[in-house]
Order: sequence, then C-alpha cells, then structure tokens
Amino acid sequence: MMKIHRRRVVITGASGGIGNAVTKALAVQGHELLLCGRNSSKLNVLKDEIEGNGHQLLTADLTATAGLKALFNAAQAFEADTLINCLGVNQLQLLAASNAADSERIISTNLLAPMNICRTLLPLLQLKPSTIVNVGSVLGSIGCAGSTLYCASKAGLHGFTEALRRELADTSVTVLYFAPRATDTELNSQEMQDMNQQLGNKTDSPEWVAEQLCQALAQRRQGDVYLGWPESLFVRINGLLPSVVDKSLLKQLPIIKRFCQGTTSAPQTAGEHHEVS
Repeated sequence: MMKIHRRRVVITGASGGIGNAVTKALAVQGHELLLCGRNSSKLNVLKDEIEGNGHQLLTADLTATAGLKALFNAAQAFEADTLINCLGVNQLQLLAASNAADSERIISTNLLAPMNICRTLLPLLQLKPSTIVNVGSVLGSIGCAGSTLYCASKAGLHGFTEALRRELADTSVTVLYFAPRATDTELNSQEMQDMNQQLGNKTDSPEWVAEQLCQALAQRRQGDVYLGWPESLFVRINGLLPSVVDKSLLKQLPIIKRFCQGTTSAPQTAGEHHEVS
C-alpha cells in the first residue's frame, strides 16, 4: 500500500465543480486544506462537510491585488506545500456573439489569475519540496468551436504551466498540468449538457476526476495529465495532424452552432471550475 504524504494544500475555486470534489477527496485522505473562493457561505458549508479539523478558509477575489496579498499571508501562516488552481469559468458562445468584457472575464479568471497566484506563492513554495497543479482542460490542446475564448485561456494556461515546470526544473517544486474532459458539475448550463449529449461526448463525474488528481499527487506526477479516451488520443493527433481533427470536428459544427444560438454573453459563475468538450 502506498504511504500517503500528508500535505498542506491551497485550493483555489474550492467551493464549486471540480474544486469541491477535490476538496472532499483530499480531506478524506487526511490532508490539511486552505480553501479559497469568493463565496464565504459556500466555503463554510464545504468546511462543515469535510473531515478533519485543521482546515482553513480564505474568502477573497484572487483576480485582484488585494486578494493575492491576502492569499500570500494566509498561505504563509498555513505553511502550504501544495497549490491546486481549480478556479475557472466558461461560456458556450460563438466569438462573433461575444464582447470585450467576455474576453477580459475569461482570460482574467482562467489564465491571469492562476499565473498571478503561482507568482504570489512561489517564494513560499520554493522553500521546501512542493507541488503546483494547474487544472486545465483537453480544450486547452484541442480548439473547439463555441468555446473560442475558453480554449484560448486554457491553451495559455497549458503553455504557462509547461514553461513554469521547465523554469523550476532545478528546484524541489513539482509542476503538473491536469486536463479533464467534459465533467458533470452543477455549473454546466443546460445547453452545454444537451449539446454534449447530442455530440456523443463522454462526461466524467467530478468525484472520478478528483480521484485521478489525488492519484497524480500521490505518485508525484509532473508534466501533463490528460483524462479520458478518446480525448487524450485526440490531443496527440491534434498536435501531429491537426487537419485530421479539423475534418472530424467539422461534422459537429452545425450542432454546436445550433446550441450557441440560444446562449447569452453572460458566462457561468466566475471563480468556479467546470469543463465542456
């Protein structure tokens, strides 16, 4: 049986979607958690639901300078050795129907916030053997119609995580990019759920995704971890032969456009993570 190293984990976007499931899974394993989010009531409910007494909460907007300062102080006092960035937002929408505010909101939450969080906590994490996990998406490696802004943000997060891993290769900090496929959380709009069903996309439970993340932590994985088949295969094919994926996804375009017609410019709740594919 593998011996579990007890961690002191900072989880951003802890109260929603995948972050919620990751929180519960890590608590069961006995890790101590610093749960971060914008909704204090949700964080308090989550804390009451999980096992253990050493968990702490931070209610803050981590897209703002004041929130990042509060995060540093809380993580320093907590003596964190692991960071898991689960925060994120998505919307099902064609680029032509979006606006500049949509772009700023998605890029700020999905890309700039994780970058700034990593920068903020790096001085603490470099003091000891530590781990950084950025939760991305298979859509960070496979561009998909109807999710142009989301794909751009997650592609940026993938590139950032890869570069950071190489930048810290001579330190004791392990860096992992963790990419789920479609995940069944309450944050998925009805349009997203219906579209995934019609496209035949397989959907994973957040509990299963959390289990895979916990296994990656226990095994001290680094690099890229993609979940799901055939999505993980499509990532490789898209990297080598993107025209093959172009032809495959072209067949899905009429369905995607039909579901995009009924959406508005307002994204799902910012600061909480969910995936579509």
